[in-house]
Amino acid sequence: MSLDLSLDPNAPAAAPWLTPASYWPDLTEATRDLDAPVGALHLGALRYNTHDMLDRAAGSPIRVASKSLRVRGVLEAVLALPGYRGVLAYTLAEALWLAETLDDIVVGYPSVDLTAIRRLGRSADLAGRVTLMVDSIDHLDVIDSVLPPAQRERIRVCLELDASWNAPVLGHLGVWRSPVHTPEDARALAVAIVSRPGFDLVGLMAYEAQIAGLGDRPEGHPVQGRLNGWVRNRSIVDITARRAAAVAAVRQVADLEFVNGGGTGSLESTHADRSVTDIAAGSGFFGGHLFDNYSGFRPAPAAAFALSVVRKPTAASATLLGGGWIASGPPGADRTPRLVWPEGLSLVPREMAGEVQSPVTGSAAGRLRVGDRVWLRHTKSGELSEHVNEFALVDDGMVIDMLPTYRGEGKAFL
Repeated sequence: MSLDLSLDPNAPAAAPWLTPASYWPDLTEATRDLDAPVGALHLGALRYNTHDMLDRAAGSPIRVASKSLRVRGVLEAVLALPGYRGVLAYTLAEALWLAETLDDIVVGYPSVDLTAIRRLGRSADLAGRVTLMVDSIDHLDVIDSVLPPAQRERIRVCLELDASWNAPVLGHLGVWRSPVHTPEDARALAVAIVSRPGFDLVGLMAYEAQIAGLGDRPEGHPVQGRLNGWVRNRSIVDITARRAAAVAAVRQVADLEFVNGGGTGSLESTHADRSVTDIAAGSGFFGGHLFDNYSGFRPAPAAAFALSVVRKPTAASATLLGGGWIASGPPGADRTPRLVWPEGLSLVPREMAGEVQSPVTGSAAGRLRVGDRVWLRHTKSGELSEHVNEFALVDDGMVIDMLPTYRGEGKAFL
């Protein structure tokens, strides 16, 4: 069936995920005939997150970050809604695959995939649908080494501006991405790009990870929360001014089609930057527990997974099969899956979530029996889709469809 994420204006405004005592058992009952591990998507929660992000973006188009979904059916359903426009892919190979049915795909990271570059350069259709990310002349040189300008289509490129904040005392805050930091850097690279035959500079991107990916309310760490909030606020001031200046400088050189920024955690502040034409977001659709650490919004737990109890090492513990589905970022407890049902479970500190087993203890562990199911939430989103072949789409207490992940379609891009 076709996944419909539009809201029914006549439907009751229910939020069943706010009642864990029924939400998780209902998912257990709906998926009881499916063998674990089970990945589940709750349709109502997915719809809520999809429309809540549109509200938070306040009219700015949202470009869907595919790395956080990795489910083509969900990606296509989101893009069918007004307010969503274009894809931010994570590899060129993925972008070429998606371009078989989708338009306006920007690859969020530079590519040195020679086979994929060759395929892109030899197809007028693909070259018109896909935009490559660059932050140095080296990236242009790689493309030209594969296919010189006279032997290929013109390549659409997007210039990436470093959005990290060089803070007093604390230094570099954010992710290490582009070497292009100042408006002068951006203009110089833009001049170099437009002077090279075979390239069209069509976009500029600046991803403020230290705003979009930094929660200001980490559970149990109020001091860290205040520090994170300070970093976020100061970073917003910095990137808003610097990005606007960089966009103005680059527009003196090239007629940009788009300026992309932001992420799920920064929809409001990125919308306020008038130089931005679309905002990237992805993890907020599935609602991983990373976003429990934000004070300004709270996605519904639309995606989750269930593991089976396969051992009882002691009467007061149980062991789950699998579970080590770790998210990217600094290793720590906040990158591991979170036990959500039954309540009263915790991972064993010396073992945590493992590749093949995850022991659990706590007040509820003694009641677990071999064959029971335990529900967990992922941290971000992409890691979940890399571990299941399909998601059970659940609505009204039953599975109404099975949606294959990239993995289920035989694709592993990164």
